[in-house]
Parts: sequence; C-alpha cells; structure tokens
Amino acid sequence: MDEPLSAELFLPHAGKVLRVKGGRHALTLSHVEMHPRQEAQAMPRQPFTLILVGPPGDVLREGLYSLEIDGGPTFELYVMPIQTFAADRQEYQVAVN
Repeated sequence: MDEPLSAELFLPHAGKVLRVKGGRHALTLSHVEMHPRQEAQAMPRQPFTLILVGPPGDVLREGLYSLEIDGGPTFELYVMPIQTFAADRQEYQVAVN
C-alpha cells in the first residue's frame, strides 16, 4: 500500500480480520482511536491508534508485520501487545504518529 497511513483509511475495516502474512496469527481490528493534533502545523497527519484483538494465550510478539485485511489491502505495521485485563482475548495496538 503506497497511500500515506490515515485513520480514515482503516475506519471501513473495523471488525475485519487482519492476517499476519507468513504466520498463523489472525487479529480483528476492534476500533480506531483518533487523537487530536498537539501542533497542527508540525504534524504531517492526525495521530491515531489501531486496537486489534486476538485470542488469549497465543500472543503475537511485538514487531513489524505485514498484515493483510480480509478482502482488502496489506499494510506493514508495528504491532505491540498491550496489557489486557479480559481473560477471553489479547489486545494489541498500532500507534501511528
């Protein structure tokens, strides 16, 4: 995907599965959190965070992955597992500044 990353690019894919290319993990895009710009002129885009959800127990390690959205494009994203208090899932974040 050559288009610059933006929250609007991911919004239509909320609820869809993102599969790690060459791996076994499949994560669902739970939602997109948009953050206000601190200094509008200094930032090239509005910061946002993708929240992904996967099954508990089989945690995807932090790192850069090629993620393919079911029925959509593929993105290179840095995925980080985050502390998840719910026992039925593992949550991840992708922070884009």
